[in-house]
Amino acid sequence: MAPRSRHWQWLLLLPTVAPLLTPLANRIEPTVLGVPFFFWYQFACALFAIVVISAVHLVTREDDHE
Repeated sequence: MAPRSRHWQWLLLLPTVAPLLTPLANRIEPTVLGVPFFFWYQFACALFAIVVISAVHLVTREDDHE
């Protein structure tokens, strides 16, 4: 069986870098349900990290059905 590609792991940089962009996210507008942009952006980054990490795991996992 051929080894799975490890190129997918480069996607893990995205959820690592996104929350570090605080100079771009340090603002109040636009608000969502009265919550300032900075706070809902951080929450969105957490959800984004969950999705990306799960996707990379599913694509790169080894099948243990041997």
